Amino acid sequence: MSKPEEAAPAEQTLWDEVTSPINLILILVIVYLVYKIVKSKFEGDVEVPPPPPALPKIRKDLTVAELGKFDGTQPDGRVLLAVNGTIFDVTRGKRFYGPGGPYSAFAGKDATRGLATGQVAASDKEFDDVSDLTADELASAKEWEEQFRGNTIDLKIWVNKLIVDEKYDIVGNLLKPGETAKSYSDDESETKKSL
Repeated sequence: MSKPEEAAPAEQTLWDEVTSPINLILILVIVYLVYKIVKSKFEGDVEVPPPPPALPKIRKDLTVAELGKFDGTQPDGRVLLAVNGTIFDVTRGKRFYGPGGPYSAFAGKDATRGLATGQVAASDKEFDDVSDLTADELASAKEWEEQFRGNTIDLKIWVNKLIVDEKYDIVGNLLKPGETAKSYSDDESETKKSL
């Protein structure tokens, strides 16, 4: 009878060692590493498609009708919108302003009234005179314009600017009926964009 009693403590000791917290953690790590190695052998290399080439920058004044062509549905996918008479290239934010995005109603349009009032609907007028907006709505439109320009002092946006530059390029001005477009030189376009 002494033999079975001696065998039991040895089995108990081995089980205690295997189930100790440190050994359980090591077993889990080994199983995880084996899983990753086996998985990588069967998956192969996944090719990530290169990002689409950047569109050339444009710098010109546009009428409302000309602006309407830049709604993201053209082959190049460029998206422009106007705020307070300034036209911005928001193609980088295409997931917001392009087709199917939450602000797609503003693509290729003057978005001043919609952004000022908080209604996601762009003006269908040939030229939207926003002089009928309240002072608060005009201030809201100005804040939106400053955000598009990248001239905001909101701390959250400043932190984001350290990670990703959120500024959109200025294309030009939205022309009122009867106005003529300015011609921009290369030097002027670079200095105007940085303002």
